Amino acid sequence: MRAGTRANLILLAVALVIAGGMATHWGRGKPHNVIIFVADGLRSQIVTAETAPGLAALRAEGVDFQNSHSLYPTVTTANASAIATGHYFGDTGDFGNSIYVGPDAMGPAGAVTVALEDDTVLFNMNQRYGGNFLGEESLLAAARRAGYQTAAVGKLGPTVIQDVTQRDGQGTIVIDDGTGKESPSGVTATADVIAAIKAAGLPAEAVKRGSNGESGDFRTPGTRVANVDQLAWFADVTTKVILPRFKKTGRPFAMVFWSRDPDGTQHNQGDSLNQLEPGVNGPTALAGIRNASDTLQKLRDALKAQGLDKTTDILVTADHGFSTVSKQSASSPSAKLTYPDVPPGFLPPGFLAVDLSLGLNMPLWKPDGKPVSPKAGERVSGNALVGEDPAHPQIVIGANNGTDLIYLTGPDPKAMARRIVTLLLAQDYTGGVFVNDDLGAIPGALPMSAINLIGSARTPRPSIVVGYVSRLGACGKETCQIIVADTELQQGQGNHGSFGWGDTHNFMAAVGPDFKRGFVDPAPVSNADLAHTAAKVMRIQLAPGGKLTGRVMSEALKGGKDTAFAAKTVRSAKTAAGFETVLNYQEADGRRYFDAAGMPGRVYGVK
Repeated sequence: MRAGTRANLILLAVALVIAGGMATHWGRGKPHNVIIFVADGLRSQIVTAETAPGLAALRAEGVDFQNSHSLYPTVTTANASAIATGHYFGDTGDFGNSIYVGPDAMGPAGAVTVALEDDTVLFNMNQRYGGNFLGEESLLAAARRAGYQTAAVGKLGPTVIQDVTQRDGQGTIVIDDGTGKESPSGVTATADVIAAIKAAGLPAEAVKRGSNGESGDFRTPGTRVANVDQLAWFADVTTKVILPRFKKTGRPFAMVFWSRDPDGTQHNQGDSLNQLEPGVNGPTALAGIRNASDTLQKLRDALKAQGLDKTTDILVTADHGFSTVSKQSASSPSAKLTYPDVPPGFLPPGFLAVDLSLGLNMPLWKPDGKPVSPKAGERVSGNALVGEDPAHPQIVIGANNGTDLIYLTGPDPKAMARRIVTLLLAQDYTGGVFVNDDLGAIPGALPMSAINLIGSARTPRPSIVVGYVSRLGACGKETCQIIVADTELQQGQGNHGSFGWGDTHNFMAAVGPDFKRGFVDPAPVSNADLAHTAAKVMRIQLAPGGKLTGRVMSEALKGGKDTAFAAKTVRSAKTAAGFETVLNYQEADGRRYFDAAGMPGRVYGVK
């Protein structure tokens, strides 16, 4: 027998053994492939056949999750952790894009706060918190364990979170903004993947955003173009390299594709500088929505061309909705000060930190310990320290756009919490307040456990979560929500993070061999449900650590029965002035789905 023939027989025997093992693991028949497509920042009702034909077609063909939810705070990395693991933030510890990591500095220049949309930061977070800072197994990790081929493609930060312990490309293929570059975090693609990218006629290094990444300033409009070039590169790598690679092996695969659009374009759009109209409904934002839709369609077309469409389930979601930014307040002391880069009378970035510093008569510091003098026209970017000694602050603030996280690190957190809540409730920008259960009940605030922020998290829990006000703009629809946001972006640009329905109502849909066709699902669903539903159709088991989990969206699966649900309300005790935080939510299969929360009349959707 020739050597080549013998080698081929050995390979065939190995393949048969693997196939037999997989059949034993999965039961009769090979399970279907799964793609989770995340259209970052996509509002539910903005999708029509005119604005987003690819997204609208998938929703009409398969399952329309009309009662879909982002988790609160409605920011990216937090919801990425839910999409990845099927857990609420009280378990994953990913409470926001910017969080406090403890008294030992880990961030840039010795800061004690970090921004999680960064591969190196995520690597360091794993090093700090037991090898996996989320403390939960992700869907892709479980899929790898079960023999699936896996990939995560797209936007820097949330893409790596989908399989946060994978960095060398030997397990899950990771393609993001850092692909092809030297990475201190070790996130890389293998040499054969890079070679295949080159062989497909594509740049081996991730394409930059170009002018789409330009946000402008208070005098200069931001971008007027969608993130077309970068997103096209991610789509090309997926359709020309990863899918053919997966098909060749014959093994099932699971993939998360994270589209930066429409989020990045909506953030930076230059159609509305310092004006609330058209806000995130102008031509540039609409181009970003269309770009995401066209990218999804490109993936579907490639699946069909490669004969994978009939065996692949596609679940589409958005990490959160989106809103137009307002920087106006009649009550804030920070808005009455003068800054060289803020229009007179507008809230500056870091307004909460300034107001707490002034209200408590305590010094203000940047997260790296450098002093800040607001009365001299100085400000922070959002994250900040408050207290006499920056090495031992009493307050740490993590700014998260429509919501800020407050960590109390001083000697008497209960007394400080009451002082801070009093200050917050005197401000016209405060929409709702949630307080760590350990600090006791405070009138006007709800406990953080009510919104599933108290669980098995490895990272420090916030002491106070403050959501900012939201309202409808001129169009009178949820797609025109306006929010106050603690952000470097300008009034009229886009952001999210609030507890208004315009941010919590994300887009969700599904299509494929395991899902019903033409089905409108009335039951509440959320980003915490995706991993469990995908695991169900993939016939794999997740290994949960914490108890704050989502559910299988069984009513959307073929043969699935309707899921019962009910609307509920929780109210805080009122203050003497009548302020209360009201939480409107729905409950299905023992899980909470958060519609909106805050003071009635201050937060859109609160009843």
